[in-house]
Amino acid sequence: MSANLSELAALLHEDEILRDADALLTDQRRRYTGKAALVLRPQSTESVQKIMRFCFANRIPVTPQGGNTGLCGAAVPQGGVLLNLGRLNRIRSISAADNAVTAEAGCILQNVQQAAAAAGRLFPLSLASEGSCQIGGNIACNAGGLNVLRYGTMRDLVLGIEAVLPDGGLVSQLVPLHKNTTGYDLRQLLIGSEGTLAVITAATLKLFPLPQTCETAWVGVDSIDRAVGLLALVQQRFGGRLTSFELVGSRALELSAAYSRSTAPVSAPWHVLLELADAEPRDDLGGLFAEYLLQHGFDNSVLAQSASERQTLWTLRENISAAQRSLGVSIKHDIALPIERVAKFVGSCGAALRQAFAGIDIVLFGHLGDGSLHYNTFLPAATGNDAYAYEYAVNTVVYEHVLACGGTIAAEHGVGIVKRHWLPRVRSAAELRLMGAVKAAFDPHNIMNPGKLLPD
Repeated sequence: MSANLSELAALLHEDEILRDADALLTDQRRRYTGKAALVLRPQSTESVQKIMRFCFANRIPVTPQGGNTGLCGAAVPQGGVLLNLGRLNRIRSISAADNAVTAEAGCILQNVQQAAAAAGRLFPLSLASEGSCQIGGNIACNAGGLNVLRYGTMRDLVLGIEAVLPDGGLVSQLVPLHKNTTGYDLRQLLIGSEGTLAVITAATLKLFPLPQTCETAWVGVDSIDRAVGLLALVQQRFGGRLTSFELVGSRALELSAAYSRSTAPVSAPWHVLLELADAEPRDDLGGLFAEYLLQHGFDNSVLAQSASERQTLWTLRENISAAQRSLGVSIKHDIALPIERVAKFVGSCGAALRQAFAGIDIVLFGHLGDGSLHYNTFLPAATGNDAYAYEYAVNTVVYEHVLACGGTIAAEHGVGIVKRHWLPRVRSAAELRLMGAVKAAFDPHNIMNPGKLLPD
């Protein structure tokens, strides 16, 4: 440890300094392993301020880290200080009148969901990693998940934010205001910034009424276009009651069913898991839902008749990520497209990949309701980390097809390290200049998570 970092350590409580933190230096996929001269776990916003003032004065790089569940390397340090926010884990307040909860950045998402439910409210963000990911990271990457169709991404769910600036200054707007037109919305600049502007320490989040009625269906369809047609029909009939509309490819279902020791609900090339919810108790919603599906020719379907059946259907969707690990290391793509072009992309990109990489296995699933796909590829000759040697070549095929269809290379998991060089392809030169100006205004010494998000 250098002399100036020893000075920093002397300013902190002993238990805020992690001596054995190797696990925090490697990302979840073991794609990147970083290095840090000092790993800190502050116990208060005031400690974060103290750390940032010192690092700013001494030009020490700082990498903020939440649950370390990201897939793009954004929380992997490249020297300097790794600032893990896991100890900032208090629910500060819940207001039923304001439909708001104020939670610190290190709160695990599932704990926020449970705190909201205990207060008779719903916090709708739901992710596969909700048992370990943290609110600060959710905000920093603008997380989406299963319920974006009805409730939006984190960008739509954050009412206020508390953040420590690179120089140690504090920006705190945690009052649960639903309307505020006083100048620039700094909150929105920090959402999706991946730790490159400031350290998020707390946020005030929107809550909603708990659903009193929930109806879940699994529908088999012969094409993605048919699934898109179903989406339009259900939205037209049931409007805001549609909370989830998940697309599952047959390969993804095959893997998940085997992993879950279950059977596929129906047989079809493509599958849709969709859910309606209502804040009022309704005995007729399931019948209306089933009748509507049959009326429009979606008879290859199953409607959950109980909570356990509903859970079985959702388990098949949620286990896809775990199930596909049996295939080895994947080259993952977190992409989004205009919904009407999803089928075109899947057809053209799949054909191009199979021509370029013999035997490639494609596992596709995602949130068709908002055009977001998890498009994961497996190369039979490279089942371990040697698969990453092919990452650039595979990514080039996938992203060129995404861009040709008017899509984006990052929908939920951010940019991090792995996609930063692609940013000029999805954002204009003018936009990149503005992003650089914002970065310089917040972080003139470039100490906040350098080497992430923005291209060189």
